[in-house]
Amino acid sequence: MSFKKWLCLVAAAAFALSTQTLLAQGEGHGHGRGHEKHADRDDDRRDDRGGDRDEHHSYREHDRELHDWYRGHHDHLPPGLAKRDALPPGLERQLIVRGTLPPGLRGYMHPCPVEVVQYLPPAPEGYMHTVIGGHIALVNRRTFFVLDVFHFEL
Repeated sequence: MSFKKWLCLVAAAAFALSTQTLLAQGEGHGHGRGHEKHADRDDDRRDDRGGDRDEHHSYREHDRELHDWYRGHHDHLPPGLAKRDALPPGLERQLIVRGTLPPGLRGYMHPCPVEVVQYLPPAPEGYMHTVIGGHIALVNRRTFFVLDVFHFEL
């Protein structure tokens, strides 16, 4: 076999192996560098805390009416004011399901609008629906334990 044929064969084999390795990693074109930001927002945190999740008192993905309401109330605002409800990135990371609400986030708590409460399941005894930085959270009134969070991603 000539040197050129051997070199082409080795190059083709190396290319085939490298693409299979990248596909096996499951990272795609981002190569695991965070390009899929917020893809699994709370799923890992819920699993790590153990215990079965109480599905009766949680926000479900089929609650699209909430997204429609939120979109309708913030579309008319200029870009600077529309982002005013957003939390700073450091505080946003502290809003954890099945965790205690830190004191820094308690100042961002606002009552949930009546139009939104009608779409939500009733809160369990001792809990309240509250808006924190544009997200709806189910929070214990006394201990500030966060039972669930509904993230608005427009």
